[in-house]
Amino acid sequence: LNGARLIVAKPDGHWDSEYLIESIGREHVTVMHFVPSMLRTFLKELPGEIPLSLARVICSGEALPLDLQNEFLRRLPDVALSNLYGPTEAAVAVTNWECRLEADRREVPIGRPIANIRMYILDKALNPVPIGVPGELHIGGAGVARGYLNRPELTAERFIPDPFNPKLGARLYKTGDLARYGTDGNIEYLGRMDYQVKLRGFRIELGEIETVLAQHPGILEAAVVMREDTPGDKTLVAYVVPKVKREVEIPASELRRYLQQKLPQYMVPGIFVPLEEAQLAADFWAD
Repeated sequence: LNGARLIVAKPDGHWDSEYLIESIGREHVTVMHFVPSMLRTFLKELPGEIPLSLARVICSGEALPLDLQNEFLRRLPDVALSNLYGPTEAAVAVTNWECRLEADRREVPIGRPIANIRMYILDKALNPVPIGVPGELHIGGAGVARGYLNRPELTAERFIPDPFNPKLGARLYKTGDLARYGTDGNIEYLGRMDYQVKLRGFRIELGEIETVLAQHPGILEAAVVMREDTPGDKTLVAYVVPKVKREVEIPASELRRYLQQKLPQYMVPGIFVPLEEAQLAADFWAD
């Protein structure tokens, strides 16, 4: 649409910083897109100066940590960094924030809506919340999808009539994301209101993993959380209670193979922790 040329990395090349840097120079790449976890890996392995052609990096798919933004801007001061937000249900990107170093900033905003998009932060009665007060983020405008294919009940739940738009048939998408307005009018993302998480850009329902795990013949109960014990290193951890107390625990490799037959690889936990039944609720909520 804009006369630009798209360079597609080789399979898994986006994890190879040396390859990416070589590709930027060879192809004179000007714009790159990363999910934050990939950007952290890229910066960590960056040997020195990057090719001069790179003008902008775009981040989306996960919350952009403040420390990662600041590290990027200090190391690459001549490269612009944009933080975008948006779900698939609204044509992906709906807000934009141009990153900058600010001493009093505690988190990276997701910014303001792009053209033809309207953003609302509402309470449970669909009333706009005041500045600084958390509420559910709603999206209106041209980017909002018609709904979910062959899922009328879910469509009715998430795509609701737009009370702020007199146009017939106008709807809002209820994102399930918690947000608030900063004093400067920019939107700050605060996390999910349910058990959905983002891992390396993939949207994951933790309850779906728990349901599949509980179907294993040796598992009585399961709880899955996403941990970030090391900044930037997010991992799915499954806590499992066996049906029968055994002297030998169910091997993690067995549970991993079981899940790989039923779920995509990015939804398979990296760590499995066996628990006594009485421990499960306490350990889960502690996390």
